[in-house]
Amino acid sequence: MISIKDLATGIENPFFLMAGPCIIEDEEMALRIAEKIVTITSKLQIPYVFKGSYRKANRSRLDSFTGVGDEKALKILRKVGETFGIPTVTDIHESTEAAMAAEYVDVLQIPAFLCRQTDLLIAAAETGKIVNIKKGQFLSAEAMQFAAQKVIDAGNKEVMLTERGTTFGYTDLVVDYRGIPVMQQMGHPVIMDVTHSLQQPNQASGVTGGMPSLIETVAKAAIAVGADGLFIETHPNPSVAKSDGANMLQLDMLEPLLVKLMRIREAIQ
Repeated sequence: MISIKDLATGIENPFFLMAGPCIIEDEEMALRIAEKIVTITSKLQIPYVFKGSYRKANRSRLDSFTGVGDEKALKILRKVGETFGIPTVTDIHESTEAAMAAEYVDVLQIPAFLCRQTDLLIAAAETGKIVNIKKGQFLSAEAMQFAAQKVIDAGNKEVMLTERGTTFGYTDLVVDYRGIPVMQQMGHPVIMDVTHSLQQPNQASGVTGGMPSLIETVAKAAIAVGADGLFIETHPNPSVAKSDGANMLQLDMLEPLLVKLMRIREAIQ
């Protein structure tokens, strides 16, 4: 079973990467995206975790795409992991999903809106998997100590925390980079969710907007302040992605971005 030590190896080493499509759309695309990123991260020696939601429960509209079916998507995640020998991560939404998802992936992710849900955190902890808790858009970095402590008190010390922006008005987010070292002082690796931090939620259309032109800016700043890992949703063609296309990184832009970020990492070591 993968542990945090396999990913977060300290500032003297490369950051790790969680990346993939927002949601599992089909097997062929998931494998194609994973193969591309594995090639890049292997060359750059960046620890890599494939990310894909097996289902999207938090959607603005009832007609939004929510997935290809839980079991089918989870089997695709397992196939990605086994095909390329890499760990995988997916998010869960209710406590009853934890044990099911844990059969297929290595890391369970707690969505930002659900980071205070005690039953969900305990259920994730009890699987023994790494638990990545996203900071709520409505919480301070300091408040995340309590979410993390719930997992620890449930018997699981494998906790990571993710910064993903703070609500700024009704339709925007802002990143307070002070939160990264604050959460690191709690003793947990801290990930910067680059793409979700650039969302523009609550649009009148019912479809979340985004500012992908600032992905490089947000990622550079996160590495400069010492983030342990990066979370980036990416797709070969974000304009046709079935979820979160407005703030995703186009896949062919990932390698040049990572090269720049590696230089920043080396500069602050």
